[in-house]
Amino acid sequence: QVQLVESGGGLVQAGGSLRLSCAASGLTFSSYVMGWFRQAPGKEREFVAGISRSGGSTFYGDSVKGRSTISRDNAKNTVYLQMISLKSEDTAVYYCAATGFVTTTPDLYKYWGQGTQVTVSS
Repeated sequence: QVQLVESGGGLVQAGGSLRLSCAASGLTFSSYVMGWFRQAPGKEREFVAGISRSGGSTFYGDSVKGRSTISRDNAKNTVYLQMISLKSEDTAVYYCAATGFVTTTPDLYKYWGQGTQVTVSS
């Protein structure tokens, strides 16, 4: 019954920006730490950003730190990822995920969305 549905991906030129959204249902959203991951072709799944249950704490992967902002709206059961200054190496499928505690390890996240494609042209 739990569903995480990402949206907002697409084609963007290098240097551009985008905002991804992840709408959650079937779970008590505020009970979960939320994270964003990405996976490029031939690459391992990479941690992008995470946010605590209340939104009071955020944490980022090194590759996107300074260019990304994660936020959440618990009233809307939605988590967001704002990215700016996009680079070709940001091209990947972006996934949102839910976990019971702070972690950057994909295997420790309980629920996953199906992903949204982000393609950055150079």
